[in-house]
Parts: sequence; structure tokens; C-alpha cells
Amino acid sequence: MAAAIAIMWKSNCWPPLGENWFHMNKILQEYKVFALKGNVLDMAIGIVVGGAFATITSSLVANIIAPMIGLLTSGVDMGDLFFVLKGGEKGGPYVTLEAANKDGAVTLSYGLFINSVISFIIVSWFAFILVKGVNRLKEIEGRKKDMTTKNCQYCYSVINIKASKCPQCTSILE
Repeated sequence: MAAAIAIMWKSNCWPPLGENWFHMNKILQEYKVFALKGNVLDMAIGIVVGGAFATITSSLVANIIAPMIGLLTSGVDMGDLFFVLKGGEKGGPYVTLEAANKDGAVTLSYGLFINSVISFIIVSWFAFILVKGVNRLKEIEGRKKDMTTKNCQYCYSVINIKASKCPQCTSILE
């Protein structure tokens, strides 16, 4: 090991990355500046809030929506909807998914999948509504910034927004 380091030192390859070591340090400094920018911090906060929202949505589906669907379907618990692909040690029949899992049965848990799909639809719907609202606000702000003309209040011709006198009808504008 010492011989390898000595060879690298003599061949101007030390530190192990040669001159690239200094470039790597510069890249790390640039990354630090990037990571501390507002956009990255906003994204991190969004991820944390999104995770909390996903937890709330899962609870909504498991504790409110699924029982309502169960009530409409004669008391069927959606979490216990499954097919047994391969029986466990004792064999079936299994009343609940938990019993099947305890026995070591291989199951296709489509009820849990349906719960996950419902959760996804709820989260994606709220994300869509949020993005749609933000885009609408950006569009309104963009229109205000892009306005360079206005209509004369007397002859309704299009004039510059900064005009104080209409070039068409020569009216003084307010």
C-alpha cells in the first residue's frame, strides 16, 4: 500500500484524483450553494407536507371511505378482499387476509390494491386542483405584466397603456 502511494506521489497523481481533486472540491461548493437555494428547500418542505398528506389520505380511505363502501356492499371489508393462490400450512378456507398471512398462504390482495388506487385518485385530484390554482394565479400575474395597451374610454381605439392623450380622438385620458 505504501509503495502504491509513493508511486502515485512521484507520478503527480496524489491526491488519488490528481488535479481533479480540486475540481471536485469546487463542485462540492457549487452543490452546497445549490442545495441551500430557496427552490430546493421549498421542494423539501413540499415532500414532507406531501408525505403527511398521503398519510391523512390513507387514513381517510381506510377509516372512512372503505367502511362506507363496506356498508353499501353488505359489510364487506375491502382490506379483506383477496384470492388464495397457494394455501398455507393448515390450508383454507381463510376468512380474513390476516388469517391467510399467519398461515403462510400466498394471496392476491386485490382489496388492499383497491384501497391504494382510491388513495392515489384522491391525492392526484388534490394535486391537480392545487396545480390548476397556482397556474391560474401565474396566468393572471402574467397578464398584468404583459399589458402594454388599453382602450380609449371615448373612441375605444387601442392605445399605449402609458398614453395620457388618445392619438385618434385627441381626448385627454384619465
